[in-house]
Amino acid sequence: MASRALTLLQLTATLLVALLATCHAGSIAVYWGQNDGEASLAETCASGNYEFVILAFLPKFGKGQTPQLDLGSHCDASSGGCKSQSTDIHSCQRGGVKVLLSIGGGDGSYGLSSPGDARQVAMYLWNNYLGGTSSFRPLGEAVLDGIDFDIELGGAKFWNDLATDLKKLGKNGGKAVLLSAAPQCPFPDEWDSNAINTGLFDFVWVQFYNNPECQFSAGRGAFMDAWKRWESVPAGKIFLGLPASKDAAGTGFVPAAELTSRVLPLIKGSPKYGGVMLWSKFYDDRTGYSSAIKSHV
Repeated sequence: MASRALTLLQLTATLLVALLATCHAGSIAVYWGQNDGEASLAETCASGNYEFVILAFLPKFGKGQTPQLDLGSHCDASSGGCKSQSTDIHSCQRGGVKVLLSIGGGDGSYGLSSPGDARQVAMYLWNNYLGGTSSFRPLGEAVLDGIDFDIELGGAKFWNDLATDLKKLGKNGGKAVLLSAAPQCPFPDEWDSNAINTGLFDFVWVQFYNNPECQFSAGRGAFMDAWKRWESVPAGKIFLGLPASKDAAGTGFVPAAELTSRVLPLIKGSPKYGGVMLWSKFYDDRTGYSSAIKSHV
């Protein structure tokens, strides 16, 4: 009897560990679109490594400007050449991958001048990339799953209005709009904080790179202080944003073995832990970083 009881106890413990692991299983998000020589969008999704693919970028919009999509050498949006991506987007979504459009970026011409300007941008995004209708639609008739705010310039005002308007359009239009943000790890973020504080964001992938004071190389204490601050925001899931290679950022690269053995164990117990965001697919293609960490995330 004692032996059977011990076996039962071991089985229960094993199941509990498995359940906990499942509860805190994370996802990988990756940015795609800015580099020559990276895998196609369909190939990216077919790899099975990513649950989210973020198309980068829409770097021109707002303040009366005609919005402009820039997907590098993948296609020329100005001539209608990016409509061909619609087939790949459908392929990704059939495989369960969420596809979002990132607005902003580190280099561009964008910003919002008023709540009315935010409303106009929201309507443009809804009609041209989301569940609305337009004769233009730069990515063809595919309906994206959401919008990513990678705001790194252009002022800090009215992003909360844009987030609110996008969510309302999705609710009223019968097609939910996912919202994500990519703030820098110093807290609060200079640009995105007002938007994130609306409580409307499903995912926040924090850039723990190019910020020496809070990335993991600053030490466990500084890193965890930053992570805990980001845990406090009213958002769905928080992701650890990292470069996929040393070449992908100035600072902040964490080797895969160090990430899985030293970093992820610190944060995976968080109820808000969502996984890892990588910049970008181009660099991941060269290092195999996502494949190395996938089973640990």
